[in-house]
Amino acid sequence: MDWQFKVTFLALVALFTSYAFAVSPLVVKGADFVNSVDGTRFQIIGVAYQPGGSSGFDPGSGIDPLSNSSVCLRDAVLMQRLGVNAIRVYNLDPDLDHSECASIFNAAGIYMILDVNSPLPNQSLNRGAPWESYNSDYLQRVFQVVEGFMHFNNTLGFFSGNEVINEDSVPQVPAYIRAVTRDIKDYIAAQGPRDIPVGYSAADVRPLLMGTFNYMSCGLANETSSSSKIDFFGLNSYSWCGDATFQSSGYDVLVDDFSNTTIPIFFSEYGCNNVSPRKFSEVPVLYSKQMTPVFSGGLIYEYSEEPNNYGLVNLNDNGTVSIFEDYDNLRKQYDSLDVALLEKANATATSLTAPNCAGSLLSGTNFTKSFDIPARPDGVDKLIKNGISGKYPTGTSSISDTKPSQIVYAANGQQITGLELNVLANDQSNLPGNNTSGSTPASPSGTASTTTSSSSAPTKTNAATNLKVDDARFGSLIFGVVAAGLLMQW
Repeated sequence: MDWQFKVTFLALVALFTSYAFAVSPLVVKGADFVNSVDGTRFQIIGVAYQPGGSSGFDPGSGIDPLSNSSVCLRDAVLMQRLGVNAIRVYNLDPDLDHSECASIFNAAGIYMILDVNSPLPNQSLNRGAPWESYNSDYLQRVFQVVEGFMHFNNTLGFFSGNEVINEDSVPQVPAYIRAVTRDIKDYIAAQGPRDIPVGYSAADVRPLLMGTFNYMSCGLANETSSSSKIDFFGLNSYSWCGDATFQSSGYDVLVDDFSNTTIPIFFSEYGCNNVSPRKFSEVPVLYSKQMTPVFSGGLIYEYSEEPNNYGLVNLNDNGTVSIFEDYDNLRKQYDSLDVALLEKANATATSLTAPNCAGSLLSGTNFTKSFDIPARPDGVDKLIKNGISGKYPTGTSSISDTKPSQIVYAANGQQITGLELNVLANDQSNLPGNNTSGSTPASPSGTASTTTSSSSAPTKTNAATNLKVDDARFGSLIFGVVAAGLLMQW
């Protein structure tokens, strides 16, 4: 047997004996996120993930939300059990290695949407004077964040800005956000393995909302690649509180306002806490026929309890976790969703193209009517062409630990036992009901035991294959043994 065939055969052996199952990269088609393998529509069922809150971000500590694999495994299990398929992470240290945490969330079927900025000085655009903060040092850090995540299949996208435009921002801010968006997309085009969507997360300031959306999402005639146009639009909205309705919350107005969108729109934060515990009665509406033709889901704010009291769980000082009633309420809402409806492709939505930029799109706004996007600072073109120097991950890897070591307490105060990550098969993302692990005594007396997991199961999986993980591992092992035996005879 010639050497070329042997090399090819060994490569196949390595491929089939690898257990690094991965979610499929998502692509943007018109107003939808779409699975790149099987073509199903992807709806974000997510949570915001920033343990310690924005004030707890300290690059000098060597810790950020995606740097500790033990913590990530614990939280990935609880999120997978909750029914989550995406997380938003705000503050990241580009000098840290995030590959282990990315691999854990990948195995759980959970995508990551990542903010490239941080609240620290010179690490975000200054809404009062964006021309001062838009410089090569700032963009180098942005590109470092992108480099650290662009090789992971479960990187859904990057936010180029978060609530930069508000009542206090100067009129030039939107043009600078488009400049940052352009720079990130051009960097990915030059250095990345695939196209990765880049979007903007807006505050729900109604007088500015539609102008912001129109300015950021329209196409410029002088940009053949439309690189400064955002690929998706996130809205931080807390208008549904308690027992609100589709009408009283203003969701009906949002659906009407965005009805002609040509890019995916979702709630990048939602979950008003004026009434506690939260029942999340907006969830079945967000994922219903009233809203899914326009919205692509949303991210509940937020996973861990911080000073603003939005947490689904409390991360205790000793490493244990206490689940709140909010978590259980949200899980029940997710379990009730019609998964088949969420995955149904919309041929009309996927065929839409962006409108041309024009001043008429910006009525009622307090920012510039000019679509002149600022030129790049000196040295940035070179960064894009040559890439950022340093050692960065090239992809996710297999995980061996699936059982968290930390103690987790249910809302009734009893310890949950038997929690374990369900490593999903290739091309699958998580859905409500995929993880039913964990049981706890029904009462403090401990005289009775009941499962805390829902009996609900997804009606179908958004996957190109329904291959079970254990079967895949067994088949890969057999293939590897047979292949090795054959090679020994050559």
